[in-house]
Amino acid sequence: MQLFFQNLINALQWGSFYALIALGYSMVYGILMLFNFAHGDIFMVGAYIGFGVATGLTALAAMGALALPSWVILVLTILISMFLTSFVGMLVERIGYRPLREAPRASAAITGLMIGIILETGNLAILGAQRIRFPSLIKSTTYDLGGVFVTNKKIMIVVVSLVLMLALNEFIRRTRWGMAMRAMAFDYVVIPLMGVPLNTIASLTFALGSGLAAAAGILFAIAYPVLDPYIGIIYGWKAFVAAILGGRGSIKGACLAGFLLGFIEIFVGAYMPSTVRDLIAYSIILLILVFRPHGFFGEPHSAKLRL
Repeated sequence: MQLFFQNLINALQWGSFYALIALGYSMVYGILMLFNFAHGDIFMVGAYIGFGVATGLTALAAMGALALPSWVILVLTILISMFLTSFVGMLVERIGYRPLREAPRASAAITGLMIGIILETGNLAILGAQRIRFPSLIKSTTYDLGGVFVTNKKIMIVVVSLVLMLALNEFIRRTRWGMAMRAMAFDYVVIPLMGVPLNTIASLTFALGSGLAAAAGILFAIAYPVLDPYIGIIYGWKAFVAAILGGRGSIKGACLAGFLLGFIEIFVGAYMPSTVRDLIAYSIILLILVFRPHGFFGEPHSAKLRL
């Protein structure tokens, strides 16, 4: 039982990363009916922007220019990085996707892949190929709960992730812009004719998704503080799978599927050879999609829209 609960905590942390990244995929696909294949690399960019912000704030604090406790520096790092990365997402939408909005879906997909390569190559050109270590913003403390070891970082990662997910859900449900996003997801063709600005909603969607990806990047860097220019490829594609499993445009579906994928990977790796972890995880997902082809909360008619 101790091993089970230990793995359960690890799975909650791992699933938090997938869920936050999957939300960006799901929102863009739900509203614009395109897959932003550059989203995984925006997750990477957000982590590196967080590295720059955290390094700068830490240096200012060390020089005495900022008399702030470490947790305030962490909060500022997350918020500033989300804000800056949201502009990266808006730029990707404006330059890469908006001119191709009425083009075949394959053109937009290829564009997303190319944008991802540009972001990776740009990172390599600016910072080099070496891995960098994320600054330690908070001191790690381990709690022994009846033989189950939990760190304050794991608790913080899960709590912050859940708060961001709930905040996004409340924004979508209760604000005017959120209502416009839901309306656009319901009918992409008619809603703009009623006065809803399509370009503004598209930019807002990319900004929100990119901000959440940046938060996931920083939380990932806190848990695993060595950053690599290619982290967006592996975790981005897995989060994409979670977004598909959750259903088109479903926030709760993306969150549920992200945590489910994290649970499957952690528990399969704990009780079976790690070499078959991905095989078993994606076999389970494939089996679910056989019986739920539109995902957990996807609508049956959604596959016919704009295809």
